[in-house]
Amino acid sequence: MTRLAAASLAGTAIEFYDFFVYGTAAALVLGPLFFPTFSPVAGTLAAFGTFAVGFVSRPLGSVLFGHIGDRYGRRPVLFASLALTGTATVAVGCVPSYATLGVAAPVLLLVLRFLQGLGLGGEWGGAVLLTAEHAPERRRALWASFPQMGPPVGFLLANGIMLALSAWLSDEAFREWGWRVPFWAAGVLALGGLLLRTSLAETPQFQELAESGTRASAPLVEVVRGHWRLVLLTAGALAVGYAVFYAVSTWALAYGTERLGVSRTTMLVCVMAAVAVKGAVTPFAAMLGDRYGRRPLCLAGCAACAVWMFPMVALLHTGRPVMMFLGLLGALLAFITMFSVVAAYLPELYEPRVRCTGAAVGYNLAGVLGGALTPMVATAASGGSGPPWGVAAYLTAIAVLSLGCFALLPETMPRPAAVQEPAEEPAAV
Repeated sequence: MTRLAAASLAGTAIEFYDFFVYGTAAALVLGPLFFPTFSPVAGTLAAFGTFAVGFVSRPLGSVLFGHIGDRYGRRPVLFASLALTGTATVAVGCVPSYATLGVAAPVLLLVLRFLQGLGLGGEWGGAVLLTAEHAPERRRALWASFPQMGPPVGFLLANGIMLALSAWLSDEAFREWGWRVPFWAAGVLALGGLLLRTSLAETPQFQELAESGTRASAPLVEVVRGHWRLVLLTAGALAVGYAVFYAVSTWALAYGTERLGVSRTTMLVCVMAAVAVKGAVTPFAAMLGDRYGRRPLCLAGCAACAVWMFPMVALLHTGRPVMMFLGLLGALLAFITMFSVVAAYLPELYEPRVRCTGAAVGYNLAGVLGGALTPMVATAASGGSGPPWGVAAYLTAIAVLSLGCFALLPETMPRPAAVQEPAEEPAAV
């Protein structure tokens, strides 16, 4: 389990590194480079638009790779998805700017972002099922939380490289070529991840399906016919997690640097520190999920998000690093309270024969609902000189929606078998 968990964590960290490095670049430099004819705010919105395309393609990736995972095994998904995402990320770093290619530059950016999302849509399902289906029942949430620690590791790696380059290079050099270095580094990371995954074994549950001949012939059709309500509920339930995370990791960066005048380095440090704490807390929150259940933690996390959004915006608007850090940290702790157990919860909601497709489609549809639009909506709603209360209201509304969806989902935590009392000896006659 340790080896499997480490391989899953490393793989998701690399794939999410690829995904996050684009979001950071979109917040900091892509607008002026690829949309120079737009105003600063419109350029940022356009850059976030290309960012959103990656979320739109993620459900398509979950359908494509989910079919592979349910028909041919969880293991092939891990290789194909990582290779696709890594290749697309390296290519983003090679795209010339608008000044060189004209309108073809943002179009190429759009296509490569689409391919990034396609690969990431398959990664989560494969990595999570690899650990969840190998894990012992009573520790499933803990072991399955290791892939969930991949995103914060990938985020810290992506932003750490961006931070180092931003501090080392002049602003002109960073905009000219420095921002491309993290994209090129993705190639080396992807090769390392592929080598790490070569020794992984197929999951016992898929082997059982293959040996018994009960694999789904058309997983997506079965999911749509028999589990459509469950897919919609899980997508709605998880939407708040995406909305909160990308409000913190992407919109807050752009808002702090462009509207509050906080330095790029200070904003990156604040966000990275909050994400680091969130990553460290993840396995401990998952252990609570193994003890008290998946659904109670999800409900508590949603409720905390709903309560914290207005204080988060108020603290962020101060422009003071410590206060901004506390505001962002509170939001991420509420987020991880629910997302620490999601990797165990979603697979348990679906039967094994369609689990890779169903869990991944629900998870990635939530990304469209909560992650794709949030940076754009938040940027548009943060006009004016006062605190952007519209952003807080938007995030609170999504939290309430997700709370209602979680309330309609069942608990799935395995219960210990009832202890059988020894039968009484029959009375002697």
